[in-house]
This record gives sequence, C-alpha cells and structure tokens, in this order.
Amino acid sequence: MKLDLVVRELHRAEKALARDLLKTSDRHHAEHEVHHVARDLAAWSAEHVREIARAGQAFDLDLDEHVPGPGPLEPLRTALADLTGRRPEPGVLLLADLRRLHRRAAGVSLDWELLAQGAQAARHGDLLELASRSHPQTLRQLKWTNAMLKVPSPQILTS
Repeated sequence: MKLDLVVRELHRAEKALARDLLKTSDRHHAEHEVHHVARDLAAWSAEHVREIARAGQAFDLDLDEHVPGPGPLEPLRTALADLTGRRPEPGVLLLADLRRLHRRAAGVSLDWELLAQGAQAARHGDLLELASRSHPQTLRQLKWTNAMLKVPSPQILTS
C-alpha cells in the first residue's frame, strides 16, 4: 500500500495552504473580508494538519502537528497593507494571491479525493472518515477563493 505517500503529501499541502492563507490575510489587511475569512480558513487547514499527523501514526509517519503562525514579517505586511490601502497595485497583488490560494486549495482537494479513494479501496475506515469530514471544508475554501477572484477582478483589471 502507498497510502502513506498520500498522507505525507496531503500533510505538506495542507500546511502550505494554511501558511499561504495567513500570509494573504496579513498582506491584505485593508481588505477586511480577505483578512478575516482567510484567517478562519487557515484555522481549518491547521486542524486538518493536526488530524492528518495523528492519522499518519498508523503508517509510522512522524508528521508535525504544528502550523507556524504568520511569522516575523506579519507586522511589516500588515503595515504595508495599511499604507497602500486600496490602490490599483495592491489589487493586482490581491488577484495574484487569490489565484495562488485557489490553485493550492485545488491541489489539496485533489489530495483529499485520492486519500478517500485509497482508503475506500484499502478498507481503511478511519482515513475514509477523516477525508469525508475534511474534504468538504477544503471545497468551501476553494469556492471562497473562486468567489473572491470573481468579485474584484473586473474592477481591478479594467482600472
């Protein structure tokens, strides 16, 4: 069985998604919906990381349950976001960040799907239950990034 490979990759991808959500939240502090919702979505991914790490123990994987916070640059990103406000350049940066988040969430969604399929084939009920519980949240993250791309993009791209 190669489920351990999927568990390891899913762990890495969820961790990266959580970090990217936190960075985007800090970078776009002036965009209140982006700032607050991205933090909430990062908390979902952080919980997924913890659950995947625990599930990995069944495969003798030593996966870290901790997702690093925004890091030492967070105050600088927040200050820059406040200074630049809603100028056109930050709008283009917002679109780029949302595109990156959307692609990252799509990859995580695919990994959850692979894990669910593998767990079902291997009759690994715990992994299947974890995927069934967590994947819908990832799909909601994906829908949010898609919606957030659609809302400001006409104005940003035509200004």
